[in-house]
Amino acid sequence: MQSKIKVMLVEDHPEYRETLEFVLGKEKGIELVSQFGNAELALRHIQSCASDQQPDIILLDINLPGMSGLEAMPWFEKYRPEVKIMILSQSDMEADVLLAVQQGASGYLLKSCKMAELTQGIRTVYAGGATLEPGLANFILSTLQPQMPKAAIECNISQREREVLSLIGDGMTQKQISTQLEISIYTVTDHLKNIYEKLKVTNAPQAIGKAYRTGILPTDHRQ
Repeated sequence: MQSKIKVMLVEDHPEYRETLEFVLGKEKGIELVSQFGNAELALRHIQSCASDQQPDIILLDINLPGMSGLEAMPWFEKYRPEVKIMILSQSDMEADVLLAVQQGASGYLLKSCKMAELTQGIRTVYAGGATLEPGLANFILSTLQPQMPKAAIECNISQREREVLSLIGDGMTQKQISTQLEISIYTVTDHLKNIYEKLKVTNAPQAIGKAYRTGILPTDHRQ
């Protein structure tokens, strides 16, 4: 039996927390395991809580008292790099959206979104995808796509996955990549698994070869 998607909510408005608690409580396959009114408490909790209470996804507001959601993102990444972050905010400022995505957010939805969009977004992110507020998607794509090779975009290869591919191409082991990128070796393994699936290959040499052939990695990167 598939386990439930465990969600942490970091939101400073009690009424909105209550609304989400009610909605997620009725949703099959999703469990709200913790909620906090500020990022500092959430960070302390995620460092110390039992493994069965660790979230799969963090629903994170941006405008929080004290440390903002954007300021907290690198710390969540440091303590629990395997946890995925979805921004749930009132802010539709392009700078906020861009910074959140560049820092690794797997989703960005506005609080005005329908609850069905939110729950579907949670499932999409948990499955390895990404979800963006429709009105902001065109801006993100037009801003970020020029920085990524067309082949990487078509294969849905993320910037972090390109980094892992590049380091594998340099001859690094998974342990060395873990140290270089300051992520756990389990996260490196997950990235490689995703890369193999997206490129439709079965091992690292095949992945590197295809990455060079298709332009995901530049040929001048070869030694």
